[in-house]
Amino acid sequence: MAVNASAVKELREKTGAGMLDCKKALEEAGGDLQKASEILREKGLAAAANKAGRAATEGVVESYIHAGGRIGVLVEVNCETDFVAKTDQFRDFVRDIAMQIAAANPKYVRREEVPQEDLEKEKEILKAQALNEGKPANIVEKMVEGRMGKFYEEFCLMEQPFIKDPDKTVSALLNEKISTIGENISIRRFVRYELGEGLEKKQDNFVEEVMSQAKL
Repeated sequence: MAVNASAVKELREKTGAGMLDCKKALEEAGGDLQKASEILREKGLAAAANKAGRAATEGVVESYIHAGGRIGVLVEVNCETDFVAKTDQFRDFVRDIAMQIAAANPKYVRREEVPQEDLEKEKEILKAQALNEGKPANIVEKMVEGRMGKFYEEFCLMEQPFIKDPDKTVSALLNEKISTIGENISIRRFVRYELGEGLEKKQDNFVEEVMSQAKL
């Protein structure tokens, strides 16, 4: 079906995809913006997978300091070329990742980095919880595996909901950027410092504070 230019423009602004790709997605979706956005996302994931094996040795180390110097983050994000590393689009993405780390306080980049000892400890805790809830022993293991998803979502950066759009994960955001920018991008490592970490202090909502500082 024919699609109008305003719909193409709206989809492009929403997804960052090219005009032609947006037009084709809208045609495929019968003019439905939401469905067209999902089609672009699916294609973006496929495109990202094709680029995942390419070397990414350029990039930037970005810093983010929360208001008043209470939280500091350093994150290294790699791409394939120095040219892309200098673009506003790439740097904005890296800054978003630094803000994500400041607000959501992940411990690892991806689930494969979680030490086996920590995994076993968490599984023992979840197993004890399930048994204390009176769950039958024969289904406890399945419950533990299911609840481990929440553990990964909380502590692994790639599986956290993106603070600016909780409907997508950081992993989905990364894949969208790979598709849009056209290079492999890798979040390599980060370090997060929090003033007085480990000392007894009042609990604050850092997600709200970070978002407020960024005026989002």
